[in-house]
Amino acid sequence: MSQTQYIPTIGIECHVQLKTRTKLFSGANNDARDAKPNTMVSPICFGLPGTLPVLNREAVQLAIRAGLALNAEIAENSYFERKHYFYPDLPKGYQITQLAHPTIGAGSVTIHLEDGSDKVVRIHHAHIEEDAGKLTHPNGVDYSLVDLNRAGTPLIEIVSEPDMHSASEAKAYAQEIYLLMTYVDVTYGDLYHGNIRFDVNVSVAPIGAPLGTRTETKNLNSFKAVERAVDFEINRQVKLLDKNERVVQETRGWNEDRQATFSQRSKEDAHDYRYFPDADIPPLKIERSEVEAVAKVMPKLPNQYRQEFTAMGLDGSVITALLGVKSNAEIVAEIYTIAGKETASRVAHWLSSVLGSAEGHTDISSIGTARLVELSGMVDTAELSSTAAKDVLISMLSSPESPRHIAEQKNLLQVSDENAIAAIVEKVLADPANAKAIADIKAGNDKVIGYLIGLIMKESKGKANPGLAQKLIRKRIS
Repeated sequence: MSQTQYIPTIGIECHVQLKTRTKLFSGANNDARDAKPNTMVSPICFGLPGTLPVLNREAVQLAIRAGLALNAEIAENSYFERKHYFYPDLPKGYQITQLAHPTIGAGSVTIHLEDGSDKVVRIHHAHIEEDAGKLTHPNGVDYSLVDLNRAGTPLIEIVSEPDMHSASEAKAYAQEIYLLMTYVDVTYGDLYHGNIRFDVNVSVAPIGAPLGTRTETKNLNSFKAVERAVDFEINRQVKLLDKNERVVQETRGWNEDRQATFSQRSKEDAHDYRYFPDADIPPLKIERSEVEAVAKVMPKLPNQYRQEFTAMGLDGSVITALLGVKSNAEIVAEIYTIAGKETASRVAHWLSSVLGSAEGHTDISSIGTARLVELSGMVDTAELSSTAAKDVLISMLSSPESPRHIAEQKNLLQVSDENAIAAIVEKVLADPANAKAIADIKAGNDKVIGYLIGLIMKESKGKANPGLAQKLIRKRIS
């Protein structure tokens, strides 16, 4: 069969580290991104006998906020369970998590595809759990190192329904989950440090047949890795089926260097973990008034910004670039309110074309709204060309000076003195070498005027106001 005769089915589990000050069940520091190994720990992290977990209520508040962003129901009653498995970075031999009664129920996420279409992906549930530690495997030795700084970090695991059917849809879903969780400020969102990690479940089956055997590729921490891992798994499974070979249900890893998945271990089912309620943690009860209080202070979500930016007339690629950094989206929305559509649109295009793209962004919060409005105003009054304004904008990232001061230092201010430019225009038009260009313009060939403006800009060392120069050329020729 060709690949078009198969249908891939994809579900994604997303682990989101919550940005609490302390861990989920202990008072140990939760922000261990730059800490030395095994320094952000407590007896509970080591699973020492006699220790008792105490639930971090702030983690519950953040979970409620995340659930509302997912359009999900928040359970009035939920409880924690023990998930048993042995691994060196899980000293007590079980993970505290939720299974039968999670805090966050069914919801949905609308994803935005590259062809401009939208698709709704259902959320099965999201549960609160603690993270395990971290193992590193040094080259050339026969041992591994255990770091328990991450053990006990509060997570929510967002489990989608298997509603995606292509690598591009999986990538779009991962991007939207990232935006939602960072915009509601429940996580630092640092992909490099694993604050958000994706596990992708992929199965392939002939069209019309039941779902195929799935594999799970773990711990992907970039949108490109999600897309490429899904694409690789689809192709790998199709090749196996074409040869009448069996797809094995297993956990796989992602090799970034080889751009390929690889087998890690056989995939367990829920019963293999021997779940049962954790006797040390009482059931979690969330009053409806608590959910309503969180809902009242929810920040603006990505889709609300999308609607606003679409109303401004921005295209999809610019909107995607803006949304990539929350502070940038906030600044453009604020400029729209205080300075209007034209200024906000100009700043938005600067951000997407000069300072960032959908996968690599520059945070402009250091520049501030007032200086951006001032810079745009200098373009409006023809003190700066659009090219010079972009040069000034880049300098503003590292300088606290006003755009005018930077433009003066860089000698970028345009000359708009009519007498000074008129003298240059007269000199260019008087040159016999330009007689044909003048004749062409008189004959109706307006394209040639750009050539004359170029000569004037050269003569003025780039400082002449091109709009005024064109006006004076037309006046002189007519």
